[in-house]
Amino acid sequence: MPAVEKIGRRNSIPVLYTCGTHYEVGFDVGRTFSSLIHSFLEASKPLNKVFLPLYETDAGRKVYEETLACVRKNFPQYLREMEGTADGAEVPFHKLFLLHMDSILPNVLGQNPGNNHGTGCSTVCCNHPGEEILGHTEDALAEVLNHIYFVSAHIVSDLPQGRWKVTEEHFTSLCYAGHLPGYTMSYNHHGFVYSVNVVSAKTQVSARTPRYFLTRALLAAENFAQAQEILRDSGCGAGNAVSINMTFLNQEGDRLFHNIEVGPAVGAADESALSIFTASPGEHIFHCNKYLRLQIPEESGEIMESSNHRHATMNSFPHPTTKDDVITILGDQSDKEYSIFQEAGDDDYVKTVAVGIFDCIRRTWSIYTDNPKTNKPIVVLPVQLKYPLK
Repeated sequence: MPAVEKIGRRNSIPVLYTCGTHYEVGFDVGRTFSSLIHSFLEASKPLNKVFLPLYETDAGRKVYEETLACVRKNFPQYLREMEGTADGAEVPFHKLFLLHMDSILPNVLGQNPGNNHGTGCSTVCCNHPGEEILGHTEDALAEVLNHIYFVSAHIVSDLPQGRWKVTEEHFTSLCYAGHLPGYTMSYNHHGFVYSVNVVSAKTQVSARTPRYFLTRALLAAENFAQAQEILRDSGCGAGNAVSINMTFLNQEGDRLFHNIEVGPAVGAADESALSIFTASPGEHIFHCNKYLRLQIPEESGEIMESSNHRHATMNSFPHPTTKDDVITILGDQSDKEYSIFQEAGDDDYVKTVAVGIFDCIRRTWSIYTDNPKTNKPIVVLPVQLKYPLK
């Protein structure tokens, strides 16, 4: 039994500051967090019970190879980053890529378990005068607990990289062990702040871009138009579904928060389906792990039931107008079946592994490793921008 199952919730998140090429940054991540990556690969039930057995079949290998070829064409720099992580941690590359394909492999092969244990995150954006907050619970399968770390990276390339011709990236991201940055909550030096909610589309697609690579690409976005372009992924499109909550700290005019729902490029479609909602001053955003606007069929089961419960709980509160309101909502455990803050009980499939509060006025990022209603943040990070606010 992996040791993580015996040590309970730890109030600890390590951080790595690194700079270099994509491969060098990936290598430093793998070398620094090798023990956490090995532990996670051993503990991951989806990887060991679903993804790897399917990978060993001819049909599974075909889905893997055609998806890998798609990513290699459009985002080769992120594969080099992943190769660096695999080399630094001394783990097989294919195991890491299978984690990044996520539910695509079983879904395409009709093996669903997809995302059937209510795993997912809850996000609250509060856009009120003097209080501009993006709050997020990072919820994941139980084995992710204590397998997270921060990566603060500065990547500079001699030549433009990937389909968006990126030459420089500077970001800080909370990461699952062995996973690329960008998939949980993050910010970059352009002042782009965002969090991620998974959505389980009923039909997913191989030979398309897995959502992990779209969220990784977001770390280079300079503005809202670029973020939309990255998520639309014209010419290819997403292989699975995701929802992004975002704002730009250095935008002109009023504070705006956006939620973008992203749907897979199914059939002849060659770009992701997008639906955008914008919260102006005085408005707010609640989002969990279901589509609120896109009319795309989704998996039934616990992820839908959990999202319905969490949305009902959020909507039972008055509209949030302060950071304390956001914390109260994200720490709520009033629903005994599917609470917003999900505790680390032995019988729980899903845990809240961290809570983040971005304060857009004070430019801070507070991270909690336990319920924010009853605990102080483990760290308050400054959100450092390339272009200082005037």
